[in-house]
Amino acid sequence: MSIFLEKILILSLNSDMKDIGTSLKMKIDQLPKTVGVYLFYSKKEIIYTGKAINIKDRVKNHFNQPSYRDNLFINKVDKIDFIETDSEIEALVMEANLIKKNLPRFNVVWRDDKNYFYVAIAQNKQKIPYVYITHQPFGYAQGKPKNKLEAINYKLKANHIGPFVEGNSLKKTLKFLHKVFPYYTTSKHIKQKCTWCHLDLCPGPDPDLKEYKKNIKKLTLILKGKRKNVLSSLKKEMSFLAKNNDFEKAGKIRDRMYALQNIMAHTRVISNEQIEKDTWVKTEVILNELLDTEGNIKRIECYDISNIQGKQATGSMVVFVDGAPSKGQYKKFKIRMKNEPNDIAMLKETLERRFSHPEWQYPEVILIDGGIAQLNVTIKTKNKSSMFSKAFKSMLLIKNIKIISIAKGRQELFIEGRKQPIPLKKLPQDIYNLVKHLDDEAHRFAISYHKFLRRKKIMGRNA
Repeated sequence: MSIFLEKILILSLNSDMKDIGTSLKMKIDQLPKTVGVYLFYSKKEIIYTGKAINIKDRVKNHFNQPSYRDNLFINKVDKIDFIETDSEIEALVMEANLIKKNLPRFNVVWRDDKNYFYVAIAQNKQKIPYVYITHQPFGYAQGKPKNKLEAINYKLKANHIGPFVEGNSLKKTLKFLHKVFPYYTTSKHIKQKCTWCHLDLCPGPDPDLKEYKKNIKKLTLILKGKRKNVLSSLKKEMSFLAKNNDFEKAGKIRDRMYALQNIMAHTRVISNEQIEKDTWVKTEVILNELLDTEGNIKRIECYDISNIQGKQATGSMVVFVDGAPSKGQYKKFKIRMKNEPNDIAMLKETLERRFSHPEWQYPEVILIDGGIAQLNVTIKTKNKSSMFSKAFKSMLLIKNIKIISIAKGRQELFIEGRKQPIPLKKLPQDIYNLVKHLDDEAHRFAISYHKFLRRKKIMGRNA
């Protein structure tokens, strides 16, 4: 193994903590490896709050490999506190409550109310509650009014619970709680039973409104972190029903209690997302060293060209953010040049069109499917685009993009500014996995669009 690759491997295995105070380092070493929330203080002020499935490891990551956001506040931290929870759902809820109560300035410095998530509990015209997730803490329950009269008649006040930081974790939590407390997700229900009704996830077209509203109240309490109150209330209801010999209903309440306890104790709602973030922090350090770059690598784009002898040629752009696919940002390009089998020219066209869109946000790294020829044309296109960029900021962003290319035939990775390619088998495993995932995804996306255009042409001929 070369000295260069050994250096990368050592860096990936030994990441020392920043030079922080002895007392703070001792505090970090004493943190528990359990689920909960952690709080960073600066001069007795809470400046940041986060949740974790492993408090100790998560806090260490803030100091070991600080991201761009971490660098805004990490040097200001002089005290760390934590609160252990019994479950990931409780950690999610507690994080929301603490952010709402304390308004830590570095939780909100890069966010506004539109970026946080809230659970809204609104009522329709019949005063029947329904539940949904929204970015907006105030305003219309769902949708926009069509006219002024509708705005006057249908403007609804909703109870908003939050703010929650991660939408995916919140969606998972509601999905599981839906099984314990079935609720409506829209303001209207069809006259017949819907699919959710048959799965016991919907109150149905003709619910017991008194019972339904009690369940909504319990759901609200859980989302506000009052699980014990809900369990106590359910226990009292079960005892009352049992004393009155209504054992069937008492049994249903008992089953609901058990289901709620099981969900709260064992449901994984933040683990996958948090593990991905923690893993990316470590991978990013190795990638910076490999590419000889500095700073935060948040966005990586990968490009691939698909055609048959130049016919129905397409280019694909896939986007990874923090090491994970961001499919909502993928782009596809129908090649405009003459139908000639020239992959290099097609790649050049694709990149020229991409660089003309600063509103898509420029990446820190671009991966190209191809060898040295594809690498060189991408570098030339990048440099030309930066020179002719209208905005100075865009010029710098394009110029600083690092270009790499994967030659799958010879199983090598070419890196801009580096004379010799690196064999894929000698790459650190995390980087190898990342490069392969990017390339496979770009190829899949290009092929799917190419096939769509071919089908469209065939259908047009047969019509």
